[in-house]
Amino acid sequence: MADRIAEEKIDQIRQTVDIVEIISDYVQLKKQGRNYFGLCPFHGESTPSFSVSPDKQIFHCFGCGAGGNVFSFLMELEGITFQEAAIKLAEKVNIDLEINLSPALGEKKVSKELQAMYDAHELLRKFYHHLLVNTKEGQHALEYLLGRGFTRESIDKFQIGYSLNSWDFVYKFLAKRDFLPEWMEKAGLIIKRERDGTYFDRFRDRIMFPIFDRHGNTIAFSGRSLGLDEPKYLNSPETAIFNKSKILYNYHLAKPSIKKMQHAILFEGFADCIAAQRSGVENGIATMGTSLTDEHISLLRQSSQSVTICYDSDKAGIEAAFRAGNHLNDAGFQIKIAMMSDGMDPDEYIKKNGPEKFRNEVLGASLTWMAFKFLYFRRGKNLQIEGERLAYIEVIIKEISKLTKAVEKDHYLRQLAAEFSLSLDALNQQQKQIFFAEKRLSKGKSEPKNKPILLTQPANKLKPAHYTAERCLIAHMLKNREIAYKVQDLLAGNSFNIDEHQAIITYLLGFYEDHLEPDSSAFLTYIQDDNLRRMIANIEMMSLNEELSNQELTDYIKQVLNYPKLLMIKEKEAEQKEAERQSDFTKAAAIGIEIIRLRKSL
Repeated sequence: MADRIAEEKIDQIRQTVDIVEIISDYVQLKKQGRNYFGLCPFHGESTPSFSVSPDKQIFHCFGCGAGGNVFSFLMELEGITFQEAAIKLAEKVNIDLEINLSPALGEKKVSKELQAMYDAHELLRKFYHHLLVNTKEGQHALEYLLGRGFTRESIDKFQIGYSLNSWDFVYKFLAKRDFLPEWMEKAGLIIKRERDGTYFDRFRDRIMFPIFDRHGNTIAFSGRSLGLDEPKYLNSPETAIFNKSKILYNYHLAKPSIKKMQHAILFEGFADCIAAQRSGVENGIATMGTSLTDEHISLLRQSSQSVTICYDSDKAGIEAAFRAGNHLNDAGFQIKIAMMSDGMDPDEYIKKNGPEKFRNEVLGASLTWMAFKFLYFRRGKNLQIEGERLAYIEVIIKEISKLTKAVEKDHYLRQLAAEFSLSLDALNQQQKQIFFAEKRLSKGKSEPKNKPILLTQPANKLKPAHYTAERCLIAHMLKNREIAYKVQDLLAGNSFNIDEHQAIITYLLGFYEDHLEPDSSAFLTYIQDDNLRRMIANIEMMSLNEELSNQELTDYIKQVLNYPKLLMIKEKEAEQKEAERQSDFTKAAAIGIEIIRLRKSL
């Protein structure tokens, strides 16, 4: 077998793969006209500017400038090589590449140490689960779970297991299978004693909940004590393969339901997520004991833009829900907040009130983000006291002023007016004052330093005529082989004025020597320069007349050819002024004649 992928195989992948289908695994797309739009995965934004063209099989972000075809999308998003992207796409559409994968991937990016960590976690997951459901040693743990409302179905689905009450069983179990102790310590599975350098198991006599990454790989464990042992939950430490800030529990299982329902339920911990799943909630996910992060948001936005936050209803849970809601709101998500009574968490509520009540009276009765803020800012205030009442009203008006929809603003202002017998006109006037005051304050503030931007775009200012003309010509040349050669003839040996534009048409003419038909996606594979790829994708997304008339073509060529003459005229005018300043009127007159000649040639 060959070590390199044949060109015909690359062409077969490109012609078989649907870019919309591939990108939909990472970005929630909605069809608008002929193209699909969504939030760009390469930079933070709340308004969709990321466009995918099924006709041309390309993508382009009008916000950050990212652009290319299905290969470059995977390369940029996952940080992989072209060959790795091709292999991944080929697997999706069942194309046999007829290559030797191991040398082709060059052992890929996973080192032997990291692979050993993955393998050890996977092996222990299966072993722990087997101990729980099939052995006498795990019988008491199984009965404990069943007594707490777990079903065999949920135990199997979440691969819950049991760790033996032994100090060194896992250490010996892994050592016999040639897993190096130093690596297993780094993986968080065993611990090294300082006094003598020997090893002992991290988890003993605990119910084991495996933690999976987005691809379903086991990367960590959380062990719950069966008795009075502390802590109640013992978690794997952060390792080279486990980072709590990047993991959403159950995402690998919930993703299809989230995409289908276009909605996710966010829990504060995995126990609540499992309890909710037993109640029929298939789109539940949970953070791993950490606040919601940018990485979590990036993962979430690949499947949905609508989230219900279902955290504990105690003080800490409400504060955490408020922080998470602000983070999601800033990222452009539609948010609801599920509230429970008596300071309970979802697991406790379901045990006490049952699955149906949880689905209908908690999730089904979720508050809008603004309605939740009404309750959040009311906490701890005595609204019978005038000063506290006025402070509350002011903070709510400030929150209402942040809303973007006029109907929502009107709805909540009326609600506030009715509750406190206030004038709607007065509230509306104050809301507008706050809105414009905040706008003045925020004007000129710089973007947050940690905002992820792949490529900054210049401001949308009017481009010079020659620049626009060159882009329009390239757009037509990309669509029509004959026009490409016609433009080459009309230029008569002259070049485009923008270096990148000239590079694109040079590549394009070379591409047309081997390809009889235009093919945007194939041309982007042909181009090796990432900057040019992005520029081509941007040009491809331009709105153009289907037919290029002779007059339009002539006008574009004229703009291209005239630009060097305009530059020359400016130079001559500067020379003329300098000659006049030095009282060399003969020279100034001669330059003047040259300027007139150049102007006539325009």
